Amino acid sequence: MSTGRDGGEKSGGGASYAASGVDVVGLEPGLGGLVRRLAATTAFPRVGRPALPNGFFANVLDLGTGQGLAISTDGVGTKLLVALAMERFDTIGIDLIAMNVNDVLCVGAEPIAVVDYIAISTTDPNLLNQFAIGLVEGARQARISIPGGEIAQVRELLRPHPPHGESFDVVATAVGVVPMDRIVVGQHVQPGDVVIGLPSNGIHSNGLTLARRVLVGERGPAAYRERPAALGGASVGEELLRPTRIYVAEVMALLDAGIDVKALAHITGDGLLNLSRIAAQGVGFVLDSLPEPQPIFAMLAEAARVEKAEMYTTFNMGIGFCIVVAEADLQRTLAILQPVEPRATVLGRAVADAQRKMVLPGPGLTGTGKTFSPLR
Repeated sequence: MSTGRDGGEKSGGGASYAASGVDVVGLEPGLGGLVRRLAATTAFPRVGRPALPNGFFANVLDLGTGQGLAISTDGVGTKLLVALAMERFDTIGIDLIAMNVNDVLCVGAEPIAVVDYIAISTTDPNLLNQFAIGLVEGARQARISIPGGEIAQVRELLRPHPPHGESFDVVATAVGVVPMDRIVVGQHVQPGDVVIGLPSNGIHSNGLTLARRVLVGERGPAAYRERPAALGGASVGEELLRPTRIYVAEVMALLDAGIDVKALAHITGDGLLNLSRIAAQGVGFVLDSLPEPQPIFAMLAEAARVEKAEMYTTFNMGIGFCIVVAEADLQRTLAILQPVEPRATVLGRAVADAQRKMVLPGPGLTGTGKTFSPLR
């Protein structure tokens, strides 16, 4: 829904994701029905039946050899509209790789390949060439191949966008490998386990509908080239196009070293609540040492009076990935991470909690399911 205001105002006075056109809570009934119907397909394959229920970052197909094939799919959402406005397409491929391989990592798998699909309204070779540049760079960072893909010319399906009336959409599927006895879905997380956060690169590829509404609204492509002092010289468009970080090097360093990684979470839509998607029951989290988010988040909150609960529900707020380990493994884990990500930091701990709450004392929030609310 939309109120017609640039910020997507709601009754509380601040902008919201739902008012900007993305109603995550409202989607749940339809999504639940879809998932229930698709569950019947798990009985169809002769080989490669899913080992996990729906709801984790990726699933794992049991190949019957002790090896599992992890699989996940995703796109980059309305970040593409920023790329079109900026006429810059060489980072979107990195985002596409990142959104998929980071999810595959979350079941303890090593990503090995991605296949992509791009729907286009034009045969512009510059757009395709720049997109390919990003795909190759993303593949290099993720240490994967791109063995195939598909391009479809579907002008009738794609709405023209300024400044030149072009349009495109992209999606990809990643696969990885994991021994069946080493699948990680947070099943062994216990109270006292430590949560380590890896920094994000900014907004990444979630919450762009709200961010665009707040920072640009109806002002057109020129607004993306403004350079607010808060962004330290970067334009609005450059900041929003910062590519999603790829966390393959960090996670694989821990798995290769034999660290007993208890849970892995890609912090995307729903923010830090993604950490609550673990399989362990009766466990919540208290994250009492969150770092200061990057300036873009404060700028968003101030520009349209976006409430803290909305910010932490919609955006990653500076943390792109979380790793849970036992207290006894903390120092070794940090030592392994130091060469590849020296900014890795302890965010908090798992706690006994039948309601599985996510408590953030710093911003004063508590969350369950898909939403945060003020801590009381």
